[in-house]
Amino acid sequence: MIEIIITLILGVFLGTITGIIPGLHVNTVGIIIFSISTTLLKYTTALCLCTFFVSLAICHAMMEFLPSLLIGVPNEDTILSIQPAHRLLLKGESRKVIRLVSFGGYSSIIILILIMPILFVILSPIYYGLKNYIGYLLIIVMSIMIYKSNKNNITRMMSLLIFLISGILGIIILSSYLGSNMGLLCMLSGLFSISTLLYSVNNESSIPPQNNDKSIVVNSDFKKSVFAGSISGCILGLLPGLGPAQGTLIAQTLLFKKNITPEDFLITNSGINISDTLFSLMAIYLINNPRSAISVYVNDLIQNITLNHVLFFIFVSLMSASLSCILAIRIGDRLIDNISKFNYRKLNIVIIVLITGIILIYCIVNHGCLWYIFLCYITSIALGILVNVLDLSKSNLMGVLIVPSILMYLGIL
Repeated sequence: MIEIIITLILGVFLGTITGIIPGLHVNTVGIIIFSISTTLLKYTTALCLCTFFVSLAICHAMMEFLPSLLIGVPNEDTILSIQPAHRLLLKGESRKVIRLVSFGGYSSIIILILIMPILFVILSPIYYGLKNYIGYLLIIVMSIMIYKSNKNNITRMMSLLIFLISGILGIIILSSYLGSNMGLLCMLSGLFSISTLLYSVNNESSIPPQNNDKSIVVNSDFKKSVFAGSISGCILGLLPGLGPAQGTLIAQTLLFKKNITPEDFLITNSGINISDTLFSLMAIYLINNPRSAISVYVNDLIQNITLNHVLFFIFVSLMSASLSCILAIRIGDRLIDNISKFNYRKLNIVIIVLITGIILIYCIVNHGCLWYIFLCYITSIALGILVNVLDLSKSNLMGVLIVPSILMYLGIL
């Protein structure tokens, strides 16, 4: 029991580190620990290692919004096209954002646990009934996404083109010798993290003074957003490759709202993120199909997942989410209090160098080809910057995962 508690705390600690450092993905730590798991199993048990992976994944999902909130803040010229979190940040309501996301994510786990008996009954028949049509469902969802998220046909065509180009990039990188972990680290860092940071470096952006309002209202809209996020997270678990942006479209449909407020968006997004993380673990038992890298590691360590294992992972998830919720609020407030002391432009540059260094070190340790990694990295960054320049949604870049998934389910790859 003591070993379980220690590994849970260690997972939360490292999940906090991966969450608050932009570009450092949970899979980076996960693959390192998994690669030495044979040695670690001489000193501990498979259940302890799985406890570490589950707490790591849950904590990372709770924490990763912090760098996206405080890093890469746009200027006044781009305020209409930015994420809802940044809109509230520029109004001085960052402390409110932190609490909305933290409590929204935590509440989604509670909802998911409450509806779990229903999921146990209906999920397996639904999955196997839809399995042969997942490729077509992904095409339909993305077609609706591109149509609804753009206001005219010109931007729709540009979004479709970006989606297809990013899909080609994903096929090339993921099918190369790099392997999925190195490929994803290089590609996702360039498309989403570095491109945004570089773009913001060239803009005069800064964080305005933040007020001390920490109050949030738990009303019917809050509850509906949490529920929609939880359900959408489960749906994302059934449709591989989709991310929070696509999940938000699903949640918006569930909420029966044409336009959701920034607060609704944040609560729903957080709920999607955390419930998708937990659902990927449940999917090992329910549909015998791990839906994330962490769940793959868990499935490999414990090859015959039973209901008792699932219930144990739920308990670990709930404990990890509880600790992470408290840590996210405390760390978020501390970052807000001190971030004004730093030169924002220099901070972005330091993070760019840090992420690039992590990729290079990871490449060298795994004996990768530096020039090929560099080419993939630069291409990803260029495509990410292009989306910023064209003022399109970054969700179009999820084609790097969705297009390969579509082709795989259609039997083309």
